[in-house]
Amino acid sequence: MTRNPLKLVLPLTVFVAAIAFWELYVRMAAVPPYILPAPSLIAATMKDDWPLLSSSLMTTLETTLAALVLAVIGGVALAMALSLSRIVEYSLYPFAVVLQVTPVIAIAPLLLIYMPQDVAVLACAWLVAFFPILSNTMLGLQSVDRNLLELFQLYGASARQDWRARLRSRLKAFWHLRRPAALPAFLAGLRIAGGLSLIGAVVAEMAAGSAGAGSGLAYRIIESQYRLNIPRLFAALVLLALTGVALFLFLSLLTRFLLRHWHESALPREV
Repeated sequence: MTRNPLKLVLPLTVFVAAIAFWELYVRMAAVPPYILPAPSLIAATMKDDWPLLSSSLMTTLETTLAALVLAVIGGVALAMALSLSRIVEYSLYPFAVVLQVTPVIAIAPLLLIYMPQDVAVLACAWLVAFFPILSNTMLGLQSVDRNLLELFQLYGASARQDWRARLRSRLKAFWHLRRPAALPAFLAGLRIAGGLSLIGAVVAEMAAGSAGAGSGLAYRIIESQYRLNIPRLFAALVLLALTGVALFLFLSLLTRFLLRHWHESALPREV
């Protein structure tokens, strides 16, 4: 079964038409570059300033990936603990909700006061990416069919009643039933957290940049705004957008690779 070429052709056509209209409008209306630079000028600026922009891009990308990895480790570990113990869930889950609903833009200045700049930026990105991993993984771990759990127990997973046997039973049920059931939900949360980690890194870098320190792409955006170097500002925005798209595509391909043989969301659809 071949893929539908319209899924690739139509977005590319709309994108090329939009860029062409943008370029034509700027040239015909003689719009100054400090108001709206043409796409050709943005591309030229990106080429000329590539050493500076690439260094800032690597800084932002390192923060984003580090925050995503830490969010996966912390979110999955806490979700496992919450799913295995109601006491832990009732004790800790409300605090995770509080961290999620508090705007990171309000937390960033405080973290920059109490932490080194790099650690504060990483912490902001981690806070934004952590909750989607936690909530989606918990949802997956708690979505196992109860009939399967009862069947698992019926075949001897919890024959003995001492606490060691019950613990082994829970661990076996977690590994053989809850873990596969949680994988699709975890991967959905991972795709969300990937974009949010980039957003968190940009917000924290902007807070750091407004304080006069920083080296990421968000700082370059603020610096370009103050200097009215609008072509560089747009070039940094393009790099951020491309980074977000590349991260989303990579996580989508990872999801399809892990689920392609057994989950409905990744199986080929009938025409």
